[in-house]
Order: sequence, then structure tokens, then C-alpha cells
Amino acid sequence: MPRERKSHKTDSFETAQLTTESAVASSHAQDLVGQLTHEDVDRAHDRWRVARARWIGRGWKSLGGLQVLWLLVGPGVLVFLGENDAPSMLSYSADGARYGIGFFIPFVVLTFAMGFIVQEMTVRLGAVTHRGHAELIFDRFGRFWGLFSMADLVFGNFLTLVAEFIGVRAGLSFFGIRPGIAVGGALLLVLAVITTGRYWTWERITMGLAIFNGLFIPAALLAHPDWQAVGHALVTWSPLPRGDRAEIVLLILSTIGATVTPWMLFFQQSAVVDKGMQPRDIKAGRIDTLLGTVLATVFAIAAILATVPLFHHGINAADFEYAQFAQALVPWLGHAGGALVALGMFEAGIVAAIAISTSSAYAFGEVFGTAHSLNRPFREAWPFYLILLGSACAAAALVLIPHAPLEFIVLIVNVIAVLAMPPALVFLLMLVNDRELMGEHRNNFGMNVAGVTVTILLVIAGLGFAVATVMPSLLGG
Repeated sequence: MPRERKSHKTDSFETAQLTTESAVASSHAQDLVGQLTHEDVDRAHDRWRVARARWIGRGWKSLGGLQVLWLLVGPGVLVFLGENDAPSMLSYSADGARYGIGFFIPFVVLTFAMGFIVQEMTVRLGAVTHRGHAELIFDRFGRFWGLFSMADLVFGNFLTLVAEFIGVRAGLSFFGIRPGIAVGGALLLVLAVITTGRYWTWERITMGLAIFNGLFIPAALLAHPDWQAVGHALVTWSPLPRGDRAEIVLLILSTIGATVTPWMLFFQQSAVVDKGMQPRDIKAGRIDTLLGTVLATVFAIAAILATVPLFHHGINAADFEYAQFAQALVPWLGHAGGALVALGMFEAGIVAAIAISTSSAYAFGEVFGTAHSLNRPFREAWPFYLILLGSACAAAALVLIPHAPLEFIVLIVNVIAVLAMPPALVFLLMLVNDRELMGEHRNNFGMNVAGVTVTILLVIAGLGFAVATVMPSLLGG
């Protein structure tokens, strides 16, 4: 049965592409074509715009080429700016506050390079197969692994969603906004964005919100960083800082988990499918992913630089929460600088909540064979929207429960992401090397070397965490 559903989905998708012009020209496209759904018609409309832009001008340097790129940009930018979420920006802030300019700045660049290697594979998988990540695991490795991957993802995503609403609550508390109003207002914004009934609208609104991750740049400039030291750190890569080795290992692991996580695989591949990208769009997908990588890297480094004054003045930031970073920076960045950091944390939580809840809903729909597209109205895809809305509402509600273990959740989120990543990468590498699935777009030798290297590094990071947790004395002081 699952294969039949997937085949029908792929067939109707191809039918939509072949009947693009009629689908756009007539409001009665479903009656005329018969097999088309609301999802197919909307996606066909988007594909028609891409085809028209290609017809207007050929080549990436032309006006038409730039328009094609603009139409295809989205999943890559969103996945990386979405991963610059509240726990991640807290992790980068902790790096800067605890250890200043040095080891962690080039390390962040390395982790984002790892992220690009991983996410580029999801672009090719989605564009070639027209299937989401959970759906492919279900189809190629069986029901057990499909359900396992979905359950693992949904559990990790829920904890992360809780952390996002904690970030929203704490960020707005800088401005004196009460927790109930902060979390309730944020939830209404999330619900408004994810119920537009149109993938294109959802994507553009979320991208508009995501660009405010750049608020950390003016905050960093207000900190007046030593740019020569930044350049030196990037070129020479300082050795590991001195201090508690167990704490440093935990920060390293948290920084990796701020960049490379399972939800990113599921989200970007499903978004590529929902956007209707084709094999000929892979080049644009790579550019989109590279753009997201570069933006997220710059914003992450800015978060480190913004909190370096705490390091220079010997402020102990070990137990800081979101808003406390902003409040502690006011003496050196001014109230405006503190406000920028607080708003940046708020933005990070909102965008990630939108992307991560959508990732869970995609996986649920793919595994259980129900409609799972943001181009579908609620009446056609109500299980998809219930998972999407329900996970966001449950996470927001948990944040408001008195004495809930919120600090523990924030600390553990990135660690869980790193520990869960190696198995997810094994599935990804097997799928992207499947000749039947990928044909000429499967991994070459260099891509496999890069992918396996990332997997090995994540396994080593996980082992390091185990040592730091179980036998911290082995790491020394």
C-alpha cells in the first residue's frame, strides 16, 4: 500500500508539471484535469513562474536567471536560519561569554561547513525523488525504521519547540512583557503563519521573519570587538581554551548541536518537495543552501562577539538564561544593544518554532500516507495541520506550567540533537548512494568522503560527551 500511495503522488506531481499552463489559466483546473489536487495546482502555478523566468532569460547572470534563483531560494535559507534558534544562539552567546575570541569562532565556521555538506544531500534527494526524508526511509528500509525515525524526530522536535518558547518568553521579558502574553502572542503568530494554506506565502513570511536573526550584527558592532583578534582566530585557530575540560567538551557538543541536527534533514528535503523543485533546480538549491549557511555563520559569530565583553570583564555567565545575557550586556552595549540581543532571541525562537513544527508534521504525513503539504487547505490535510498546530500549542503550554524543568530542557536539547545525528546520517548516506533512487545525481567519491567524515566527527563528539558525563576525571582540569 505505501508504494501505491507514493506512486500516485509522484504521478499526480508529474501530471501537474505537464499541465501547468492549463492549471494556471483556469480556476476549474481540477475539473479539467481530474487527477489534480489543490496541492498540485498551487505547485504547478509556482513551477510555471519558474519556467517563465527561464524562458525570459537564460543563464544565471541574466535578469531571468536572477529571477529563477529568487523563485527557488527558500528551503536552504530557512533551514539554517531556523537552526540559529533560541538554544543555538544561547550556545553561541555562552561561547563568547565564557571563552571570548579564539577557538570557538573558527569552530563555528567548521560546524556550518559540516551542515552544508549534510544539507546539500537532502536537496538532491528531494529534487530527484519528490519524496520527503521520512517517506524514503519508510519505503526503502521498512515500516519499523520509518516509524522509528518519525518517533525519534517528533520527540526531539518537541523538546526543541519547548526551548524555542522558553527563548521567546525570556527574550520578551527584557521588555517587561509577562510570560503568558509573550508565549500566547508568539503562538498566535506561529499559527497565523503556518495556516496560510499556501507554501509560497508561508515560505516568504518565514524568510522575512528569519532575516531578523541579523539583529546580532549591530549588537556585535556595539561591543566594539577586536577585529584583528577575530581575523587571527579565523586564520590560526587558537588551541582549546584552558579551564574545566568537561565543561569545554559540553560547550563543543552544544555548538555542534546548534548547527547539525536531525530535524534539518527532514525539513529541508520535505520543503524541497513541497516547493516542487526538480533535478534541474539542484544548482539553485545548492546556492540557496550555501546562502543560508553563510548568513547563519555570520549571525552566529556575531552572537559570540556580542557577548565577549562579559568575558573581558570577568562576568560569570555559566548560569545565564536568555534574557540575562541581554540584561548583563547593557553596561557595555547600552540598552539598545541589550534590546537587540533580546529581540534576536525572540526572533530565533519564533522562526525555529515555525520550521520545527512543520518538520514534525511533514514526517507524520509521509510515514502514515496522509496529505502533507502547506499547499493543501485544512479540510484536505487536517491530520498534517493538527500535528503541526498541536505540537506548537503543547510546547507553548508546557513553558507556562509552574516549576516545569525548563532549564534542563534547554541544556539537553542540543546534546540530544548531536547524539541522534549519526544514525540519521547513516540513513541519509545510504539513500543518497542508492543508484535506483538517485541515478546520475547520487553521491560521488568526494561527497561520500565528506559525508562519512562528518558522521565520524559526530560519533567522536558523542563519545566525548559520554566521557565528560561518566568519567570527567579522564579529561583533566
